[in-house]
Amino acid sequence: MSNVMRRALGWGAIYLVLALLPVAAVVAFSSAEGRGFGVELGTLLGLLALAVMALQALVSGRHRWFGEALGFDNLLQFHRRMGLFALLLVVAHPLAMLASRPAWLDYLDPRDDTLRALALVGLLLATLLLVVTSLWRQACGLSYERWRALHGLLAVAVVGGGLGHALMVGHVTRGLAGWVLGGLVGLSLLLVVQSRLLRPWRLRRRPWQVVEASPARGDATTLVLAPVGGHRLAFAPGQFAWITLGETPFRLQQHPFSIASSAQRCERLAFTIKRLGDFTATLPEVPAGTRAFVEGPYGAFLPDADNPSGAVLIAGGIGVTPVMSILRTFADRGERLPLWLIYANPTWEEATFREELDALAERLDLEVIHVLDEPPEGWQGERGKVDRELLSRCLPADDGRRDYFICGPDPLMDAAEGALIELGVAPTRLHSDRFDMV
Repeated sequence: MSNVMRRALGWGAIYLVLALLPVAAVVAFSSAEGRGFGVELGTLLGLLALAVMALQALVSGRHRWFGEALGFDNLLQFHRRMGLFALLLVVAHPLAMLASRPAWLDYLDPRDDTLRALALVGLLLATLLLVVTSLWRQACGLSYERWRALHGLLAVAVVGGGLGHALMVGHVTRGLAGWVLGGLVGLSLLLVVQSRLLRPWRLRRRPWQVVEASPARGDATTLVLAPVGGHRLAFAPGQFAWITLGETPFRLQQHPFSIASSAQRCERLAFTIKRLGDFTATLPEVPAGTRAFVEGPYGAFLPDADNPSGAVLIAGGIGVTPVMSILRTFADRGERLPLWLIYANPTWEEATFREELDALAERLDLEVIHVLDEPPEGWQGERGKVDRELLSRCLPADDGRRDYFICGPDPLMDAAEGALIELGVAPTRLHSDRFDMV
């Protein structure tokens, strides 16, 4: 077992222990006599919901010591699923208790205790709003920046309000159980302070500036940043970073993008970004000299240069950017491992970097296979979707050692992963870079 796998299993075990710790403390040190099974079950579900919500700050906070072993894109997917799980727990918590004690429905009657009723209903609605606006941000008409502010405020309100509600139920959280729950929520708040305040404060000392914003094929913009001062950002090809444009890093406008430039030339960073939303639409007009802040690098999306079996790179659309960093770096290093790039696009005109890929194929042991949905007249290359038939036709048989790296739209990634597994590729050899924030 590799060191990375051991670290991942270790952090997974720590997460599980922390999530179950408040439940275990209540079971061990709180008497359930006279409360009934339904009440006790509802109590434990509520505690688990609060613990899961509190630990979201650990999962989503881009903490390098936690995320590197597990993979930041994996953590993002896990963060979403645990948010849905927490919502189910929040709903199940009162339902289980009311099924056992229907008279407690009066707690939601504002005529009896207005503040208590509003607090309980507010917690449920805030949790529901937190999940709904994350899953359907665009349908709700929220810009990324407004969603980010709302998401943070709702998360703090739900965790803080949940802790207050639990502490008010004295028979549940008295003694050690209360300290455990308070400590877990306190840890969550410390992680929020570290990621949202202390980390941007440190970035103030390492500013960058825009030196170029040029158009790229496929309705994209290449943004080139240079450091202001003597600092550098050492990164591995295939990694990504968070960019903030403006005079201060304390802004809601912070977006993740894959680094497209060579890791051998870290004196400048290049990001090729497709026009997909409000922020990306403004990039072509960003003037040279604009202040920027770069947080990172993050991620691990890098083939092993010492693997004689080489690597297969599958990219769709602008998902080619981390692949370009890999190819540019390998070319600058003079690497000669065998590489296959399957690059899918709707049309030939949208194939970003197509001319440079031809040049890189001359410098590397690289075969570039373009796949088009709508090929031009006379097209002799591959067409249609990336599926099992295409992969079996274009790639050599898997030898059990070759690695496969996939980045692009979710439908392409899902199809490519499934097809490769059908062709006998071990799931441990598949590396997917999924980074759709919301």
